[in-house]
Amino acid sequence: MDGTQRAFLDNLLTTPSPSGFEAEVQRVWVDYVSAFADEVRTDEYGNAVAVIEGGDPAVAFAGHADEIGLMVNGIDEDGFVRLSRVGGSDPTVSKGQHVEIHAEGGAVPGVVGQTAIHLRDTDADEVEDVAEQHVDIGVETEAEARELVDVGDPITFDTPVRELQGSRMAARGMDNRVGIWVAAEAARRAAESDVDATVYAVSTVQEELGKQGAKMVGFDLDADAAVAVDVTHAVDSPDLSKERDQHGEIELGGGPVVARGSSNHPEVVALVREAADEVDLPVQLQAAGRATGTDADAFYTSQGGIPSLNLGLPNRYMHTPVEVIDTADLDAAADLLAAFAERSAGRDGFGVDV
Repeated sequence: MDGTQRAFLDNLLTTPSPSGFEAEVQRVWVDYVSAFADEVRTDEYGNAVAVIEGGDPAVAFAGHADEIGLMVNGIDEDGFVRLSRVGGSDPTVSKGQHVEIHAEGGAVPGVVGQTAIHLRDTDADEVEDVAEQHVDIGVETEAEARELVDVGDPITFDTPVRELQGSRMAARGMDNRVGIWVAAEAARRAAESDVDATVYAVSTVQEELGKQGAKMVGFDLDADAAVAVDVTHAVDSPDLSKERDQHGEIELGGGPVVARGSSNHPEVVALVREAADEVDLPVQLQAAGRATGTDADAFYTSQGGIPSLNLGLPNRYMHTPVEVIDTADLDAAADLLAAFAERSAGRDGFGVDV
């Protein structure tokens, strides 16, 4: 990952994009892909598609731009902001955190209040639901608060991108800005290699609310195959490493993860694995016997069935403000998808032989 590619990743990670409020990060993504795409288009909800023109077949690489977050649900008489969730926000990690409320007049800083340990009955400690938590923005009255924020304003944790050791890094919203980074970079590398297939890079919205953007895009995306790039759980941390029989075998830095079963089309799976062998890239395997929980589950039932695959990016501490990834996995995923596009060139579809 060179300096330009890393700057793009950092820009994605530091641009707030809670589900339903993705326009700002989509502008970052569109600006990057416009430098090499033959065409870039967006729809009414902000899904973005970059096209690299080529021959048959057409393959799509998609990530989702949205992140989980919070939302202003109300303001009490003392000016404290009451909360609701955006997507699958975890109430166990929100208290005591710095946040930003993204209001019409700009970002309003605040903190999610937590009663001091000295004043709590710790024997009776329970995790409060997000609806029972509050943000303190430093005002004293409801009127002061309403001058700054409105009900429905989205909220994100105010956490920086942190360099860890080696090629590892931590940030909020790795889920799934790393996926849209890979989709864009895979398309750029395919364009640079002048692959003969047509490549679509896609950045969807509202995946955390039920894969809604992928349903919109899948309705008219003229792709012969689609790869949804999303994070997946790395289980090599102390809290999970003893339970690998239950949670799988995924390790940070072990390479991108090819899911098998359910929405993952066997021909696409096979071709991606062959491409990995051909260019000597490590891949990990994951069982998905019922569903992937990603945009692949929306793409594969679109238009009578688009052969699809979920390509996972190992991620520790998902849906927290301190998600950890290895950038080597991202580079390997981008290289793998570019190789998959090259290997797909000239292929007459991906249908199974029945």
